[in-house]
Amino acid sequence: MKIYVVGGAVRDELLGLPVQDHDHVVVGATPEDMLAQGYRPVGKDFPVFLHPKTQEEYALARTERKTAPGYKGFVFHTSPDVTLEDDLVRRDLTINAIAKAEDGTLTDPYNGRRDIEQRIFRHVSDAFAEDPVRILRVARFAARYPDFTVAPETNALMRQMVEQGEVDALVPERVWQEVSRGLMEQQPSRMLQVLRDCGALARILPELDALWGVPQPEAHHPEIDTGVHMQLVVDYAAARGHELPVRFACLMHDLGKGLTPPEKWPSHHGHEGDGAKLVEQVCKRLKVPSECRDLAVMTAREHGNVGRALQLRPNTIVKLLERCDAFRKPARFTQMLLATECDSCGREGNGVSFRDKPFPQLAHLEAALAAARAVNAGEIAQGSAGNPQRIPELVHSARVGAVRTAFGASEDEEY
Repeated sequence: MKIYVVGGAVRDELLGLPVQDHDHVVVGATPEDMLAQGYRPVGKDFPVFLHPKTQEEYALARTERKTAPGYKGFVFHTSPDVTLEDDLVRRDLTINAIAKAEDGTLTDPYNGRRDIEQRIFRHVSDAFAEDPVRILRVARFAARYPDFTVAPETNALMRQMVEQGEVDALVPERVWQEVSRGLMEQQPSRMLQVLRDCGALARILPELDALWGVPQPEAHHPEIDTGVHMQLVVDYAAARGHELPVRFACLMHDLGKGLTPPEKWPSHHGHEGDGAKLVEQVCKRLKVPSECRDLAVMTAREHGNVGRALQLRPNTIVKLLERCDAFRKPARFTQMLLATECDSCGREGNGVSFRDKPFPQLAHLEAALAAARAVNAGEIAQGSAGNPQRIPELVHSARVGAVRTAFGASEDEEY
């Protein structure tokens, strides 16, 4: 019985990165051997055990055989005669197929260390093509390690998998899981680029894939291409360390531009409303959690209004706050402002960059919300007990007055 550390822990140690979790493979043992030493079984499809003290995962060395489409159609085989090389060959990438023995020696039968040095994602064997989740994993790894590139032969294999319909067998929950994890990595745009390069993005997120090649006015968007703009926006959100709902809202904010007829390019009048409907469709299809869905829909619908905030009248601002349910959910409203700030700063090209430009709309609308929230709606309701149908109108008017006072604006002044 021999135990090896495998996968991400070995890879990240060789990259000089912090190691988060340790996965182990056990060669030359049976489930009974593991149970006799106090390990607790947790695997449903194949023998995986938790260490009695560290609770880290230990899996028996195994081989696998494809039996059906998708990522669940596998039969696994474990026995004491399955070798370490047999186990490693079924792994996705060479950089994840390195094992470290208890004495520190490395087993690297598929040249993973060479690919780490050369910063290349390369599949271990043609067995890669049997699991479509691996396409999503490669894309996610690209976002985590942005200086790596996909080997041409691996990209060709992934494109072949897409053409053969393997990606279509992925369940929505797994697509969302991998995409959301990729959004939380260092450079999310790399995930999108890898998915585009092999054709997978057009299958799992066609609404997003449609943005590349759609032009925007160069005066406001020096990068011109809407898809390129969206990549800049999600990377800016990542650089700012924003939470997943904000990053997902950034990813979805301009979907409506993909529906603009070419004869109207580069203008995209009304894309916000069209985009909000598309975001709802995407979220329903991928079963996106409500926290991410609601923020993304709101951001798609309102980012144009937020961008014009300094020109809006107090009454229009209060309507915006009410439409966004900002009085009950002020934190979500702030998240929407952060996503719109990323939209504003994620613009660059031809030597022009908006990355460090101020975004005063955020503070402006937060100040408006603070002033409007200071209005005592309960007091107004009590004073209108004899005419309850007027309460919403009176509360709205009081909030408008509070915002007007906060900004020192006259009743008909635009500012």
